[in-house]
Amino acid sequence: MSTTDWVPEIFYEEASDGITSHIPFIVVPDKQEMPPVLFIFESRETGEFEPDTEGNELPINEITLHQFADMQILKDKLSVEEYDQVRVILGLLPLEEAIKSAKPINDRVIENI
Repeated sequence: MSTTDWVPEIFYEEASDGITSHIPFIVVPDKQEMPPVLFIFESRETGEFEPDTEGNELPINEITLHQFADMQILKDKLSVEEYDQVRVILGLLPLEEAIKSAKPINDRVIENI
């Protein structure tokens, strides 16, 4: 199967106590790879309407294209300074600071396993 035969689908786990904790996931088939960038349209109703072919009023939607990049690829390809700059721009802590602040949480998780 070539990569052009596969279109990633985004799934959400219904169980509130499931393994993904409400984080969406993509099932990647054998011999395929997770896309390095995901393109997702945001759709919002404009408050305006237009008639369809049968005369029914349908809401007009405005769509905006968003791009989401795999942070691991950025981490592998950028310098530490550049990667931290991207993290800060996205509202995240620089990596070393994030690791330090997450240590107590990780320690508690390990204790409870």
